[in-house]
Amino acid sequence: MKTYRDHYFNKAKRENYPARSVYKLQEINKRFKVLKPGAKILDLGAAPGSWTLFAAKVVGGKGRVLGVDLSATETEFPENVTFLVADAFAPSAEMAAAMDGLTPFDVVLSDMAPKTTGIKFRDQAYSLELCVEAFTIARKVLAPGGSLVVKFFEGPDVKAYLDGLRKAFASVKTFKPKSSREESKEMFVIGLGYKENEHKE
Repeated sequence: MKTYRDHYFNKAKRENYPARSVYKLQEINKRFKVLKPGAKILDLGAAPGSWTLFAAKVVGGKGRVLGVDLSATETEFPENVTFLVADAFAPSAEMAAAMDGLTPFDVVLSDMAPKTTGIKFRDQAYSLELCVEAFTIARKVLAPGGSLVVKFFEGPDVKAYLDGLRKAFASVKTFKPKSSREESKEMFVIGLGYKENEHKE
């Protein structure tokens, strides 16, 4: 298992990504084609920036990526990226200004995870809260036909969350990338084909 983890860690260093998590998004994109040239992407919980960097590479110079996180990062981003240190769940003038001209987004990404306590059900509950918040934002800013990618921890309450997503998206899939640690309970849900904005609040 150590060798397995080191493979992705070392690969990320070689390819100048700040974290191994980039390979999860690469696998998701290879399977579901959520990122496209020219697209506008909102990346929630973006630090240290691996997902943001990969998304920026795929969307290219005509695309835009807005990364938001509570934590700052020293990662250097290309010109098509705006990185904002802010609470994505708390409306602010700063967030509104960053989103100006970018909404609606084609894709909302969330690799957010809670600070784990080691207490299984508590960690699952905290994870689900972040998923719900990400979905709430997506409903406000996603373009019709857009996509949502959210990380969650497997647990008994996930079914109800997925049922809610199925009302808002044409297709909802769950996926565990090979680059996720085998012992990890993390999964990703991918919502494809966001329906018209009747789901806005």
